[in-house]
Amino acid sequence: MSRPGLACLPLVTAPVQVPAGSLMLLDAASMYFRAYYGVPESITAPDGTPVNAVRGFTDMVSRLVAEHRPARLVACLDLDWRPAFRVDALPSYKAHRIAGSEPGGKGPDTAPAGIPEEVPDTLAPQVPIILEVLEAAGIATGGAEGCEADDVIGTLAHQEATDAVVGVSGDRDLMQIVRDEPTPVRLLYVGRGLAKAEYLGPVEVAEKYGVPVARAGEAYAEMAMLRGDPSDGLPGVPGVGAKTAATLVGRFGSWAELLAAVDDQSDTRLGNTRTKLSKAADYLAVVEPVVRVRQDAEIQFSRPDILPSAPADPEALAALAERWGLSSSVDRLTAALKG
Repeated sequence: MSRPGLACLPLVTAPVQVPAGSLMLLDAASMYFRAYYGVPESITAPDGTPVNAVRGFTDMVSRLVAEHRPARLVACLDLDWRPAFRVDALPSYKAHRIAGSEPGGKGPDTAPAGIPEEVPDTLAPQVPIILEVLEAAGIATGGAEGCEADDVIGTLAHQEATDAVVGVSGDRDLMQIVRDEPTPVRLLYVGRGLAKAEYLGPVEVAEKYGVPVARAGEAYAEMAMLRGDPSDGLPGVPGVGAKTAATLVGRFGSWAELLAAVDDQSDTRLGNTRTKLSKAADYLAVVEPVVRVRQDAEIQFSRPDILPSAPADPEALAALAERWGLSSSVDRLTAALKG
């Protein structure tokens, strides 16, 4: 749910064991933000319009398809980057990203959900072009009203019963989707830069954050609730850092069990953190739906998710390439589709 910063292409230089024939779910906004900052703005169309994000995003998709050969692919969209259900639960959620927020990251608690996230002036016009390229190429997009791309990815990953799933994002929140059963779900995490992409499953998340491997995805989300995340306006429990949060999560089998222990004076598993958690009781009571990605979003697709072996509309794709100066990127995408 947080947005990436600067990064460098190419996408992946280290070997990554992504199963061929998987369902690949792209966090589209995370990727085009990263492309925008990773490709010089001097990359322009014939009319001078910046197309650095379009070029970078298209090349990233080409690289993912060529290297990892997914059978199915969905570019997942943010139809609401600050959903009402999250803001209603925790008004500080992403409030600092609203245009007109006070300096220093403090936005108005009453700011409405659903308004567009402030993006660079030269990025916003490129997003419709990216969607046109995906449509002409025959690559599915998916979004859910009132939901973020994370919720789309979380829902599709949770519901997949046939193929291995790989999410691609620079958002740490999506580490909560990893699992082994009934189908394996992994995250190709690009948060430290695209050249340092990490392929994460339950074992890697458990080792990285000290949470129990048996429920690493759920436990990561619970650790994030306790630790907080300033980039999302998530305060966390004062005085509880990442290590303490991971230790606490490891002592319980679920979030509900941990919350029950806060009120149970006979439960010694909280140790000296009981007072801190008790003081944050109001926050703990509402934070779960803010942090957990949805698994029941009503997703609308632009087309079936089968990855085509050739562009769906080659004439439209060629016209886009000519108009926006994307010939090399479109050629790479076409070649990747053909395999």
